[in-house]
Amino acid sequence: MDNNILQMASSILSEGSICDHCLGRMFANLSTDLSNDMRGSAIKLVLSMEADRMHKESGSIEWLEKLSASSKYARKVLGKEGYEDACWVCGNLFNNIELWGERVIDALSAVEYNSFLISTKMTGLLSENEEILWSESGTRFAEPIKTELNREVGKIVEKRTGKKAQLGRPDVVVVIELENDRVGLDINSLFIYGRYRKLVRGIPQTRWACRVCGGKGCEECGFTGKLYPESVEELISEMVIKAFNATGTVFHGAGREDVDALMLGNGRPFALEVRGAKKRSSIDLSAIQQVINTFASYKVEVSNLKYVDHSKVKQIKEMRVDKAYRLTVMLGESVPGERLKLCSNKLRGVIAQQTPTRALHHRADRLRKRSVRSIELESFDENVAVFIVTCESGLYVKELISGDCGRTTPSLGEELGICAKVISIDVINIES
Repeated sequence: MDNNILQMASSILSEGSICDHCLGRMFANLSTDLSNDMRGSAIKLVLSMEADRMHKESGSIEWLEKLSASSKYARKVLGKEGYEDACWVCGNLFNNIELWGERVIDALSAVEYNSFLISTKMTGLLSENEEILWSESGTRFAEPIKTELNREVGKIVEKRTGKKAQLGRPDVVVVIELENDRVGLDINSLFIYGRYRKLVRGIPQTRWACRVCGGKGCEECGFTGKLYPESVEELISEMVIKAFNATGTVFHGAGREDVDALMLGNGRPFALEVRGAKKRSSIDLSAIQQVINTFASYKVEVSNLKYVDHSKVKQIKEMRVDKAYRLTVMLGESVPGERLKLCSNKLRGVIAQQTPTRALHHRADRLRKRSVRSIELESFDENVAVFIVTCESGLYVKELISGDCGRTTPSLGEELGICAKVISIDVINIES
C-alpha cells in the first residue's frame, strides 16, 4: 500500500484491537466535519476492502485476519461471529460516553451556571497507552484522548441542558476523574464591584491575624485568631457567602484607610471575589445590598453593587486617584489662626516622604514623592485645628502633619516649629 494514511493505519491496527475512536483520533487534524469514530470506521472499511481484494486475487487472508480483531467488515468477509475485542488503548472508554454525560449533568444540577467547560484527569495506564500509540504510529495529525472525551461529553451536556461550553473563564469547570471514577466541579469565582463607607473607628478593612498566634487562636485573642473582632471584609462577606452558597470570599480594595479612620463621602471602591458560589444568576444584588447594610448597620454601608468580570480586580488595585481627608490636629501649643493658615499653605505642592516609622515593619524603607493639591483650615479652637486636605494617592497624611521626626518634609509641625499630631482622620472623598 503506497498511501501514507493507510500505511500508518495498518501499522496501528497490527498492534492489536483498537476502537474506531482511537484509530480515527490519530488523524483528527485531517478533514473537517467528521467525528473521530467516523474517521476510524471509514479507515477500517477501506483497509478491509483492500484486504478483501488481496484475498480474492491471491487467496491470502493474512490481512483480513489481522484486521478482524478491530473491524466488523473484515470479520464479515471471514464469516466470523461476535464483537470486536476491547480496545487496548482506551479500554472501550468511549462506549460509556453517554454515561459520563449523564454523570456530568447530574453533578452540574447542584449549581447555577450559564457556561461550563469539561476537563479530564487521565489514568496513568491511559496516558502510557496513548504515548505508545503515538510513538508507534508516527502520526503528526493526532489529538489527545482527553481532548476528544472533553468535546464529546460537552456536546451531550450542551444538547441536554441548553447551556454552552466556553473556553475562557466559564462559570464552572467539570473535572472527569477517570482514576477515581468520579466527577468533580471547579466553580470559578464571580466578582462584585461596589463602594463601602466605614462609619465607625477601630475596624480594619480586612481580617488581621493575631500577632501572637498568627491566626491559630490563643488567650491573647480570645481564641478567635484575630487582632480585631470584625472587619469591613467580614461584615460584607458574611451575608454574601450565605446568599450565594459560597465557600468563601477575597476582598480587593482600592487602597485602605487606617483602622482608626472613617471612610465617608462616596465610599471606597472594592471588588469582592466570591469563591465556590453555587448560586449565581438568581441573586439580586440590590437585595443583597440591603441585607448587608442591615446586618452591618451603623458600622459599614455598601452601595452601587454590580457584577463585573475578573479584570476589575486589576483595575481597582492599579487605581491612582486623588483623595480628600478631614484631619483633626492637636497642636503642641496655641498658634494664631493667621500663622496656622500661612504655614499650612506652604504644604501645597510636592512632599518628600521616607517610609513612615509606623509602616517600616511591612513596607520597604524608601523615599516617595507625592503632591498635596490643596489644604484648607476648616475650623480652629485654641490648640485643635481641622484641615481638609486633597492629595495624590499614596501620601501618608498623618506624617504630613507630624513630620515623623524629619522623615516627611515639609510638614505642618516643621513649618510651625512645634509638635503637631493627627488625633482623628476621615476619608471624605475618593475620586471616581
